[in-house]
Amino acid sequence: MVETFLTPKQRMFDAYRGIAHERPPVAPEFWIYYPARFLGTDLVTFEREVPFHLALKDVFTAYACEGWGALFLELSHPEGVVDTRMKRLDDDTFEERTVITYHGREFSKATRYHTQNPSWSVEAPVKDVEADLLPWMDYLLGQPVQSLDTRKARTALAEVGNSYLLEGWLGFPFFDFYAINRHGSFEAAVYDFLDPALEPVLLDLRQRHKEQMIALAKHAASTCGIESFVIGCSYSCVSLLGSHLWRTWDKPMLIDVVRAIHEMGKLVHIHFHGRTTDVLDDLREIGADCVCPFERPIGGDIEGFDGLVEAMARLDGKVTFNGNVHTVDTLIRGTETQVRTEVSQIKEAAHATGSAHRLIIGSGDQVGKETPQENIIAMIEEGMRV
Repeated sequence: MVETFLTPKQRMFDAYRGIAHERPPVAPEFWIYYPARFLGTDLVTFEREVPFHLALKDVFTAYACEGWGALFLELSHPEGVVDTRMKRLDDDTFEERTVITYHGREFSKATRYHTQNPSWSVEAPVKDVEADLLPWMDYLLGQPVQSLDTRKARTALAEVGNSYLLEGWLGFPFFDFYAINRHGSFEAAVYDFLDPALEPVLLDLRQRHKEQMIALAKHAASTCGIESFVIGCSYSCVSLLGSHLWRTWDKPMLIDVVRAIHEMGKLVHIHFHGRTTDVLDDLREIGADCVCPFERPIGGDIEGFDGLVEAMARLDGKVTFNGNVHTVDTLIRGTETQVRTEVSQIKEAAHATGSAHRLIIGSGDQVGKETPQENIIAMIEEGMRV
């Protein structure tokens, strides 16, 4: 076991690599709610005006803990014309409407912003699969990775430094990528994926999506110095898709993307909400360096000491386990003693399975704005206790 001073970023890296230290990293998921509260701003201002990477730095630094965040790698198309307009709907709600003109066709999408809640989509570009799908996907998948603002990315990485692990955001697995662009989102996308006539089209789009994701990772690593990447999830989880559709459509591409990132000598983290017990072996086979957040019920199904032991044992020391402190029942509604008990249980399960080198103490989802500060401190102190 290595005993030495480590920066928060290095401690996270070592946990991803399975390098043991005297204690695991403690990384509450400070995402939108709590950083906005910490900075004293509403969520419309936070999402649209506050540099995300710097907001996270402020919070992680204030709590003197480890953590991770996403550096969003946005692309553009040289042949697309984008027109975005914002209007107020009421005192708390705004709507941003975007019209993209590409090869003479117009595609529209709309997002709602609220002062107290994260933004959500109310309109997506693909409304008619036959008419819209391929032209819109040609626009998205034709965005060259060279359009990435590398200067902006390098600046963000430099500003964060070693204060936490800022990972390059590669987007979503294929089902998410499709559903986010499909008007009707999850429900409409499921019907599309169950349509045999669409299967050849979807398989081709998945291949193109995967190739673009890998190309983006290679470009961002070589030009920006990104050392770790994260793949997110919205609908691409077992709780919504079920294990069959997830294994059919997302698992194969995740295996290929993870392999490509590892061939570059970089690390990869998969964010995977909801139930995981049925797919723990699959998550191990995908080979990501870290998976999180392994939620407790009702959102997930990793519960109690026995559930933690089973999950960690099935990951077999090959994937770093991050998460499991319940963000509602424990962090928001619980006592400091309950927080400490839950953190201790996670640590004990890791030691019982010989997985302490593959552990990050994290929250089961983003830390809520209602979370008492004393509970956050209790989580961090107990996680860091040797």
